[in-house]
Amino acid sequence: MSIQWFPGHMHKARLEIQAALPKVDVVMEIIDARIPYSSENPMLADIRGDKACLKVLTKSDLADPHLTEEWLDALNNSSSTRARSVTTDDVPTIRRLKSALIGMCPHRKGRSINAMVMGIPNVGKSTIINFLAGRKVAKTGNTPAVTQHQQRVDIGDGVILWDTPGMLWPKVHNASSGYRLALIGSIKDTAMDYTDVGFFAARYFMEQYPDRLAARFDLESVADTEMAVIEDIGRRRGCLGRNNRVDLERASRILIQEYRTGGLGRLTLETPATMQRERILTQKAMVEAEEAARLRDEKRKKRFKNKQKAQRKSREMDASRRDRRQ
Repeated sequence: MSIQWFPGHMHKARLEIQAALPKVDVVMEIIDARIPYSSENPMLADIRGDKACLKVLTKSDLADPHLTEEWLDALNNSSSTRARSVTTDDVPTIRRLKSALIGMCPHRKGRSINAMVMGIPNVGKSTIINFLAGRKVAKTGNTPAVTQHQQRVDIGDGVILWDTPGMLWPKVHNASSGYRLALIGSIKDTAMDYTDVGFFAARYFMEQYPDRLAARFDLESVADTEMAVIEDIGRRRGCLGRNNRVDLERASRILIQEYRTGGLGRLTLETPATMQRERILTQKAMVEAEEAARLRDEKRKKRFKNKQKAQRKSREMDASRRDRRQ
């Protein structure tokens, strides 16, 4: 299944961000600590270019702590990028992000700093802004697309935050990234298939975190196929329908919800090595897709030209017959 979700307000937000960026000194991109690669919008990276960027890994209390450290090391390995991990319980750490933003703009010493806050839906942008401002200035919610308009927020010490709507990109070329985005709740539920996402989650968890699955769902052992895992979860949680068959959608919803709320523990869905591998595969897939599109376009043009040629020949033959009759 290809998971795509790019409503109209996101397209409008992209244009507004592009127009405002020349006035921005530093970007603060909010990403999810459970999927730092998949929650990093490649379109935003293209838009901001080489502008200084502070990457904030939110919800790190839901992510594998050892992998979060790996991600911080990987993301800090750049002259224009810094990375910090935060949780909503650790308010002092969140408020220190303001000092980090100031430190990344030494050329603005003594002058105000414009910092644009970017990120995909449902990664906690509004929560971060509210803590930095010390008051509720941005709407929060546990569903994507809560913020749909830009706003400017003065958080003191000469730092102005530009809040922007959560934004995905028009086409998620990496299918695995699409599933991960759906699994953490950054894709609207109406744009995803729970069973497909549940099978993706079951396959990953049975390979990487089988002990967590067994403990949470009281399983004697973890099955070796995603179908069997989902069926075992369904039986343990009473997701049975006619003829005692497991309702796969209900069981998948339970698995997804358990993950989103932390019931399975602190689990991360990708590693820096995953990022490097999938970037190569995704780039290759994009090149192949572009080549396939080019060939389709050439065939379409050829068919159109042949059709025009046939029509022209038909008109010439009709004209010739009329001339002979005259």
